[in-house]
Amino acid sequence: MAREIIIKETHRGLWYEDGVFKRELEAGRYKIPLYIDLEFYRRPKVDIQLVDIRERDLTIKGQEILTSDKVAIRVSIIVQFRVMDARAALTKVVNYEDRLYTDVQLAARRSLATTTLEEILTNRNRLSEDISRDVKETATGYGIAILRADVKDLIFPGNLQEIMNRVLAAERMSEAQLVEARTKAEVQKLDAQTKAEVNRIELEERLDSVRRSAQTEAEVHKIKTDAELKALRESEQAAKAYSANPALLRLRELETLREMARTATARIYIGFDKHMRTRSRQKQTP
Repeated sequence: MAREIIIKETHRGLWYEDGVFKRELEAGRYKIPLYIDLEFYRRPKVDIQLVDIRERDLTIKGQEILTSDKVAIRVSIIVQFRVMDARAALTKVVNYEDRLYTDVQLAARRSLATTTLEEILTNRNRLSEDISRDVKETATGYGIAILRADVKDLIFPGNLQEIMNRVLAAERMSEAQLVEARTKAEVQKLDAQTKAEVNRIELEERLDSVRRSAQTEAEVHKIKTDAELKALRESEQAAKAYSANPALLRLRELETLREMARTATARIYIGFDKHMRTRSRQKQTP
């Protein structure tokens, strides 16, 4: 006859025969032989010890610890762990949960003893990291794997708590004012950039208008100059033609006189005085 035992996935079993460890049992169904002790025959006594291998939480509550600057704070720590080596967890220490509790407690004291209050406030994760680093290797020695260790609560003395609340309120106010100042500065910066861009565009438009006006004026001046040069060339050509053909000059004078004769107010002055003075001087000459 034998009795049966079923081991679930959440557990591991340790098989002992007369108190001597023989093997570790995985999940499954096992038959355990009955113990027999006769004069002519003896069957060893079999014991099965189950070990839970699921992840679990261990909370270290309200430990009052002094920081390096002699401020007493109460700290609560939560540790997540699991059994990795079932045999070591049962044989290396009397109670692995109690041992883990003590190791975490001592690790927290060692960390806080070298940390100031200001460092704790500014970097709360440091305590968690110190505990995890300090306990992880030690716990591995008795079959426990530390998954994470976090500071759950930090409780300060009453007067210090009030001061901290005021400091935190002042910090929040300062941050709000800083955000407001930055926002205002950004708005002013955007306004200045917008005005500068508008001024730049207006200046470019004025310069472009001045350039266009200058180009137009230059073109007009060029046209006038070309017309004057053309008129001078035509006058020069006419003067040469009149010099070569005096009859053409006389014909031009007659045409001019005819045009003037059509205007009632036009007057023609002929240099008679000069002609008469010339004739008088000729008569007086013997």
